[in-house]
Amino acid sequence: MLPTLYEIAAEYRADIDRLADLDLPPETVTDTLEGLSGALEAKATNIASLVKHLDLTSAAMKDAEATLYKRRKAIESRIEHINKYVLNVMVIKDIQKIDTPFFSIKIAKNPPSVEVFDQAQVPAHFFRQPETPPPVVDKRSIMESIKHGEEVAGCRLTQSLSLRIK
Repeated sequence: MLPTLYEIAAEYRADIDRLADLDLPPETVTDTLEGLSGALEAKATNIASLVKHLDLTSAAMKDAEATLYKRRKAIESRIEHINKYVLNVMVIKDIQKIDTPFFSIKIAKNPPSVEVFDQAQVPAHFFRQPETPPPVVDKRSIMESIKHGEEVAGCRLTQSLSLRIK
């Protein structure tokens, strides 16, 4: 089994520590470190290739999802139009039910619903007031203040690391 990137990096650090203890010329140390870093670089390159492959796979899946979503919506729209067509024909022909060996089709009344045709005429007590959203911290403003030397209670600037594979 091949060593992990973490194991290779640990070995590399240990070898650097051992080299520091030896009294070797700088050229020898440099050559040795370059040789040692080969496995680390090869493993990191392979991992970066895997990440790129997974990124491409993820993007392809996202595209496929979008395509499937569009197809599903088109089919759902078609179903809705066909159902309306059949309903209209049955209403026009005054047919309440059609029985076949495979299924039955019948017209059913939906539960009553309210249609608001002129909202301006609706009395005020029928309106609901939506809850106001809670305040949101403006991190950009805080960052600018801190960068200009101002202290902001409960806040500090942090800087994390990320991996970029190009």
